[in-house]
Amino acid sequence: MNWLSSNFDLVLSLTVQHLRLSVVPIILGFVLSVPLGWVAYRYRVTRGVLLTVAGLLYTIPSLALFVVLPVITGLSVLSETNLILALTIYAVAIMVRSVADALDSVDPDVRRAATALGYSGWRRFWAVEFPLAGPVMLAGLRVVAVSTIALVTVGIIVGVQSLGYLFTNGFQRRIVEEVLTGVVLTMIVALVVDLLLALLGRALLPWARRGAGSRRRRPSSEGATA
Repeated sequence: MNWLSSNFDLVLSLTVQHLRLSVVPIILGFVLSVPLGWVAYRYRVTRGVLLTVAGLLYTIPSLALFVVLPVITGLSVLSETNLILALTIYAVAIMVRSVADALDSVDPDVRRAATALGYSGWRRFWAVEFPLAGPVMLAGLRVVAVSTIALVTVGIIVGVQSLGYLFTNGFQRRIVEEVLTGVVLTMIVALVVDLLLALLGRALLPWARRGAGSRRRRPSSEGATA
């Protein structure tokens, strides 16, 4: 506690920096995954290829990706942009499958009903399919968020400041309190972001909450009838 109180400004600055570096790839990963996931859902021929490539991308060690990307993009290994790009790739690798599965979970009868009501393909996607696929997408996005927040710490190895600094600096100086502070705060940031996403989902997807409630009530009503 003495170390934390003496270095509170540093810890606060690193926490804000960590959160900023996390939010950007989470958002970019989601935005890029929606069209890719739609292609994987819509065209079965490409589904296997896209999902396999996405899975392979996630198996690349983060440190190796941080070093390889500058060779391809011309960015500096030490730049924040390089880290954000790498984290975005990992986010897309996870999220593409979630989007494809989410769209696949929409009842075909609902699609046919929307088409019968005169919805064009584009309007049907945004007004019907995308909202109904929202709960599954949100579940995938929460996984992406937690994974990204954890991976940001690795960026300190290539010189990008985050809560990972507390790990390496504390380890080198053998200050256990500093290392523990980095671990605990990384967990807290992940939990807070996950909670915010859950609350956002409850606000934007109220039909998912009602559907879950009706599913929970159904067995008891059937039991009473029996």
